[in-house]
Amino acid sequence: MDRIKYNTKYIFSISMVSALGGLLFGYDWVVIGGAKPFYEQFFDIATSPNMQGWAMGSALLGCLLGAILSGMLSDRFGRKRLLIFAAFLFTLSAVGTGATDVFSLFLIYRIIGGIGIGLASNLSPMYIAEIAPARMRGKYVSINQLTIVIGILAAQLANWQIAESVPESFTPADILASWNGQMGWRIMFWAEVIPAGLFFLLMFFVPESPRWLAKNGNEQKVEAILQHIGGEQYAREEYASIRKSMENESAKVNFRYLLRPGLRKVLIIGVVLAAFQQWSGINVIFNYAEEVFKAAGFGVSDILFNIVITGSVNLVFTFVALFTIDKLGRRALMLMGAGGLAAIYTIMGAAYYFHISGWILLVLVLFAIACYAMSLAPVVWVVISEIFPNKIRGAAMAVATVSLWLASFLLTYTFPILNKAFGASGTFWLYGVICVGGLIFIYKNLPETKGKSLEEIESEMVK
Repeated sequence: MDRIKYNTKYIFSISMVSALGGLLFGYDWVVIGGAKPFYEQFFDIATSPNMQGWAMGSALLGCLLGAILSGMLSDRFGRKRLLIFAAFLFTLSAVGTGATDVFSLFLIYRIIGGIGIGLASNLSPMYIAEIAPARMRGKYVSINQLTIVIGILAAQLANWQIAESVPESFTPADILASWNGQMGWRIMFWAEVIPAGLFFLLMFFVPESPRWLAKNGNEQKVEAILQHIGGEQYAREEYASIRKSMENESAKVNFRYLLRPGLRKVLIIGVVLAAFQQWSGINVIFNYAEEVFKAAGFGVSDILFNIVITGSVNLVFTFVALFTIDKLGRRALMLMGAGGLAAIYTIMGAAYYFHISGWILLVLVLFAIACYAMSLAPVVWVVISEIFPNKIRGAAMAVATVSLWLASFLLTYTFPILNKAFGASGTFWLYGVICVGGLIFIYKNLPETKGKSLEEIESEMVK
């Protein structure tokens, strides 16, 4: 297989198109943070924690619904058509969220965008994993995480550039009457229409997943796609491997099938790793950057700039992951990420506890983001996109993704409660303990999967 000359331009181009789902995932997920101070005044919810929570958490509920839908529909309708549908939902959500003057409609449009995130977060990495050759699969699936990070940074930059400067002396009434309070927050959401529309159009030009086509008996299309990827020899060998993995399998899969003895352990690994990626705590910094940096002694203007710095570090170290994941391997990077975050959170908690503020806290936050960006952030998506057997990949990925978004919702919902009960120090120490637990789980349960075909991974893990 190593003698095969792969069509890397073709693989890269269709991976990038699919990974636009990741970019929209990142943008849609983060843009609300920059708009938060302004739409809260517009909708008069700045003094209502309950309504604030709904505004921030509504998209996450949509993510759960989207992940469930992807599991129910992706093995029936394929990866491509559902990604096109996700692109449509992103576009609708961006237009509607920025246009509405009614808070209930704002929540509905955020849920619609969340459904798009749930679909894309499941299907984009799965599609790339199913189309990329084994020895370069980690790098190409990591492109999806790279575009998520680019989307996050794009949202942070857009928020920073669109928002007019807010003087420290501004009252809530001043913010409401300002351009930011009336129009700026709308443009932050509308900016998403450009990449969403591009994603929608370009998805019509990429092929369907060859493994999904093979499962549905479309031999000619499978061979044509595989030949375009790696030539005739690659197509023959890969298609034979795919057929072998599907022998003696019925066409229909339901979720109870996932609990069969040979599959249960793999499913548990995927579910736990997906939840751990969220409960490692980093996403608190993105969702509650204002609170995290305010507790570290920064003012409003500094906070907006610091948020851009965190996004830039996130991007740089995602590139590090891109070039190391197929060399160092998934397991090594996961162990490094869990252990590194546990250590950094211990120091961060101590800094908050002893009231050390300013640049020292900023540096610790950047170290944590760098550690996460080159390990848990991309590697979890790679692992859960490759450890499940061909037959159940759509359904199993959906269960893992539901676990991820449920964990994300609980993380987002509980941070203010934990922060109030334990303070910033106790909260980050708690996340450190969770990272130690994740380290132990990974060490005991996760085998190395780099350089192996999806069918080889299936034969090793499902016994």
